[in-house]
This record gives sequence, structure tokens and C-alpha cells, in this order.
Amino acid sequence: EVQLVESGGGLVQAGGSLRLSCAASGFTFDDYAIGWFRQAPGKEREFVAAVRWGTGGTTYGDSVKGRFTISRERPQNTAYLQMTSLKPEDTGVYYCTGGTTWPPRDTWGQGTQVTVSS
Repeated sequence: EVQLVESGGGLVQAGGSLRLSCAASGFTFDDYAIGWFRQAPGKEREFVAAVRWGTGGTTYGDSVKGRFTISRERPQNTAYLQMTSLKPEDTGVYYCTGGTTWPPRDTWGQGTQVTVSS
């Protein structure tokens, strides 16, 4: 069973940075992918970024391109989302996802809150 555990959320001022972590377990396929989605109050869930576990290939949502970077550390089975130049509109619950689709949606973590103050 795949398990995903997020950490690293918190409160930050606009223009600041945060790094989210996603500790993954229970999968062994190089064609697996890890992603991040977010959901703000009253809004639909939005794709943020994804990384292919085997090749390291990445893709990003338009609203975060150039500001966020997704990466993975294979020995630690951990994926990261480095967020810079944060804006109040980046506020929301960030979910780590895993799966073999692109972007991945099969398995979801419990979510971590990110709040960006203006």
C-alpha cells in the first residue's frame, strides 16, 4: 500500500519561501510519479507540480512556473516542493499525490496548510 506523508507547511509573508516534503513508501516502480495539488477555500483543487520518480522529469501548473521547483531524492524516498516568491493566492491546503498517471492522482496524502500573508 502506497503511503504519502506531507510536512513543511506553515505561515509565511508574501515574497517568502517554504519547502514542502512528501515522504513516500510502498511503491517500487520507476514509472511512478509524485505530484502536488492544492486547494484554497471555496475553490477547486488545482494542479501544482509533478515529478517522474525514475527520470526526474517534471511539469508545473501555469500559476507556479518559475517560482516553484519539484524534486525527488530517491534514496530517501522523499519528494520536495520548493516554493519561492510566495503570493497570498498561493494559500491553501497542499496535497502530495502518487500514481502512474501524469500528473499522478491515484493516492493522496492528508494535506498540509500553507498560508501566505500580505
